[in-house]
Amino acid sequence: MASRGGGKGLTPYQGKRRCFGEFSCPKCDRTWVSANSWADMGQECQTCKINVYPHSQKKLEKPEGLDEVIDTSKNHPQHLCEKCKKLGRNCRGGNYY
Repeated sequence: MASRGGGKGLTPYQGKRRCFGEFSCPKCDRTWVSANSWADMGQECQTCKINVYPHSQKKLEKPEGLDEVIDTSKNHPQHLCEKCKKLGRNCRGGNYY
């Protein structure tokens, strides 16, 4: 896929922490959002099985006065996440969030 942000990276966000990403598959037009989006990392489209980079990303907002809370009841499809595949584990664990 073509580079985003004037050739500076594959994604709009270039920070070190995870962020909120909006995805749109160029092949089937399926769209989805994820709070497990990373700089220069994509997610696999469930329909087409191709890696898709987010077209929009923004920093995750922390609740005022609280540390970031992760909703562990929501399933993160690690088999579709490029970051999880690279790490060999869930990208939400450890010091990666």
